[in-house]
Amino acid sequence: MKVKAIISERYGSPDTLKLSEVATPTPKQNQVLVRVHASSINFGNLVLLTGKPLPARLAFGLMKPKYPIPGGDIAGIVEAIGEKVTQFQVGDKVYGDLSRSGWGAFAEYVVVDEKGLALKPSNLSFTEAAAVPMAATTALQAIRDKGRVSAGQEVLIHGASGGVGTFAVQIAKAFGAEVTAVVSTRNIDIVRSLGADHVIDYKNEDFFNHNQTFDLIFGVNGSQSISTYKRKLKENGVFIHVGGTSSQMYQTITVGTLLSMIGKKKFIPFMQRTNQNDLVLMKKLIEEGKVKPVIDRSYSLSGVPKAFQYFENGHSQGKVIITI
Repeated sequence: MKVKAIISERYGSPDTLKLSEVATPTPKQNQVLVRVHASSINFGNLVLLTGKPLPARLAFGLMKPKYPIPGGDIAGIVEAIGEKVTQFQVGDKVYGDLSRSGWGAFAEYVVVDEKGLALKPSNLSFTEAAAVPMAATTALQAIRDKGRVSAGQEVLIHGASGGVGTFAVQIAKAFGAEVTAVVSTRNIDIVRSLGADHVIDYKNEDFFNHNQTFDLIFGVNGSQSISTYKRKLKENGVFIHVGGTSSQMYQTITVGTLLSMIGKKKFIPFMQRTNQNDLVLMKKLIEEGKVKPVIDRSYSLSGVPKAFQYFENGHSQGKVIITI
């Protein structure tokens, strides 16, 4: 049976993507076949589309995409299981992260290793659940594992209104931190509604001139120099960089690594990794009402190129969803 999917045959702009038909994938022994109801766009999808920064091609394909069907987040229903699958049954409502399973979420059906899936939060629709996997676990792993945030610590989220940032505000609050969110004017109400204790409008206020320092600065698309972030960290503070431009990433890797070696302040470039236990934990936090996804807008499968064009602008409020 043929099913619809978005195909990426060469690196480039969203215009290179096309809607096509492919054979329905067949699950291997440890894989699950999922009928996809919704997906979403993440920074990693943009890297896979453009092939930039260039070192990413070592993983994604030197001359053209190794994974022709993009997309990492899914929410859907289990249609079939491999003979060694033990955690799921046909009919289960699941959500998951395909970034370590060959991607492929922008399609009507996809196969994924069972360790990349968890049962969908019961209080979310498929559309809402598709906003969670990669963005939420990125925020969770950065704040919990790298930042080691504990109750009472002061946390700054720079870029708090996007997909990762909106989850980061809520997760830091769930861990008991005092959260300061840096956003533009139009996003103030959003981050306040998510529980941010303090909100700084970077359009009208230069918070880097303030005297306050932080235990953790989470730079989601962090736009300041390493030296600037260094001034805003406490003596044993941690700066974690996610996303952003190639130059910002290289600066964290090079200058940040050197500063980490010679001082007490730490500068960490971070990439999320698929973790089933983290998907299960996010399900728990969501069902307890401590975390919720923020959705900006939705596009159909055929509208994926337009969705990427919007996402590339970098001003989405929460997540951009693909309904399938």
